[in-house]
Amino acid sequence: MKKTFVLLLTSCMILLSVGCTSATSSKTGSDLNSASPTKEDAKTETSKSLVVYTATATDVMNIVIPEFEAKTGVKVEVVTAGTGELLKRIEAEQAKPLGDIEWGGTVSVIAPKPQLFEPYKSVNESNIIVSAKNAEGMITRNNIIPMVLLVNKKLVGDIKIEGYADLLNPKLKGKIAFPDPAKSSTGLTHIENILQTIGAGDENKGWDYIKSLTKNLDGKLLASSSAVPKGVADGEYVVGFTHEELASAAVRQGSPVEVVYMKEGAIVSPGTVQIIKGAKNMENAKKFVDFLTSKELQSLTAAKLNMRASRTDVPAPAGLKQVTEFKIVQEDLKSALANNQAWLDKFKEVYTSN
Repeated sequence: MKKTFVLLLTSCMILLSVGCTSATSSKTGSDLNSASPTKEDAKTETSKSLVVYTATATDVMNIVIPEFEAKTGVKVEVVTAGTGELLKRIEAEQAKPLGDIEWGGTVSVIAPKPQLFEPYKSVNESNIIVSAKNAEGMITRNNIIPMVLLVNKKLVGDIKIEGYADLLNPKLKGKIAFPDPAKSSTGLTHIENILQTIGAGDENKGWDYIKSLTKNLDGKLLASSSAVPKGVADGEYVVGFTHEELASAAVRQGSPVEVVYMKEGAIVSPGTVQIIKGAKNMENAKKFVDFLTSKELQSLTAAKLNMRASRTDVPAPAGLKQVTEFKIVQEDLKSALANNQAWLDKFKEVYTSN
């Protein structure tokens, strides 16, 4: 089976062909929508297509997408980019939506754009943990993702990296991968994480740290979240700001990297999926949201991809730290929603002044 992925960069588009193999099992869980359309579906949904905009790791897509296609008969086209870039695209396409699903991004980044998404609650919502409920009506949480650092074990040498403070080491100048927060929800969430830890009680201390950090970036800012683990794994950078899903993917792929949970504390954000307002393939989009929140799929991704489920009935993946083993920072969602743009403006000011 062949999939076409479109990678959006700041100034160009590169078309990539990625081979995917469907899973052999086609047994559908009790909480999944049936692959066989009802009479009502037949009247309202004749399409067998779905366009998914996503910043999700490639190996996650290579399992989830073929499984969904096998169970529903729906053919999926995937467009990949950082969440920020995708939101800009969705906004530009509002009059005539070209995508059906936006898969990825934190709540604090998605919530300020409710006009871009269709109200929908999954058939599995009653099985979602309390802290990950779709309170907004259009933002479904399909997994839980801690913010982390990714370190290249071959390049780090005797440099100690246990948290944010260690990244100001002069030996790391120009060797730190940081995703542009204007284009990546991961980059923005790390800024929030820094302000809530280093800047706890005094946000100015957080910004003082970010000023020093941007000097150590040495003018390098990556265009997407996915570029961070690749850059660290390829040896272009010693350490990168990322989240557990992308970091653990790099580990699974055999790269010489390790995941570091910041000693200052990590925000644990839910991964999200939402239906684009006015989606052409609306019924298929609903099926996709239901599929991502099903026990069958979340059990599969926990077992094969070490993804933390958002369901109450799927245990934590083997091999990852349990949430009791690292310091969790409770995200101040109200503050994030109120200050996201101000933080982006401030970061741009700080970054460009160095």
